[in-house]
Amino acid sequence: MGIGLALVCAVATQLGFLCKHRGATHAPEVRLAAPLRSARALFGSRWFAIGMAVAAGAWLLHVAALALAPLSTVQAVLSTGVVILAVMGERIFGHAVSRRQWAGVAMTAAGLTLLVLTLPSSHGTGSAFAVPGLLAFEAVTLALGTLLIVAPRLGAPAQHHGVLLGVAAGVLFGVSDVAVKALTGLADGGLLGVVASPWLPVAGVASALAFLASARGFQQGEAVPVIAGTSTAANLTCIVGGIVVFGDALAAGILLGVQLAAFALVAAAALVTPSGHGQPVAQAA
Repeated sequence: MGIGLALVCAVATQLGFLCKHRGATHAPEVRLAAPLRSARALFGSRWFAIGMAVAAGAWLLHVAALALAPLSTVQAVLSTGVVILAVMGERIFGHAVSRRQWAGVAMTAAGLTLLVLTLPSSHGTGSAFAVPGLLAFEAVTLALGTLLIVAPRLGAPAQHHGVLLGVAAGVLFGVSDVAVKALTGLADGGLLGVVASPWLPVAGVASALAFLASARGFQQGEAVPVIAGTSTAANLTCIVGGIVVFGDALAAGILLGVQLAAFALVAAAALVTPSGHGQPVAQAA
């Protein structure tokens, strides 16, 4: 059941991203210093509002999948999203996807799939965690996501701003997902235990930052590279979170070598996919 929900979530997530990208490119410039004004402007776009509605449904499916299956298993299914993204982006939304970008998407999907398939199988939902480990992981990844958001202001090349913001959003979505996974483990204690948990505001803050970074990234880059960066960063953050926080085991022996090669493949894909991802035509016009 968890795997089936994750598969539907993968399709809905990419559809929501593509709708939001179309809406964001026709909305006023997102300003991180004015989050409420920017959010109102974004929701004034019909396509962005549709994308958010689809994304909300995908998020509910994701939470349900996390409650029923280990984090790494869910991410294995979600890793197919980058291929779904390229197909829908080109065939339904009319985005041009170059051969180099198709190669990057294929490398990303292969690397993520290899990475997760080589993780030792686990049973149960895998929601148990140690508070110090979760606290350290969330602090480090939240800081990383924030640093990536400000990277464009620190002198990063303009043509990379969109993907950098997309990756920042992905890391922050991963922060939120790991916090939500922890909350599903606390749900047995009742609603009060979830509401009183410090991981609930962590998930909320990370989601809000990811929302703004993602929308700003849509305005500064093409759909497929930006969304692929977001999805890949979110998947990798969750996979590492599953290992570090929830005790998902690493492989041993030759399979560990395969996992390291998979990480290298994803890293190489990150350099290949963003080719030609400058300002969108609609935004520049």
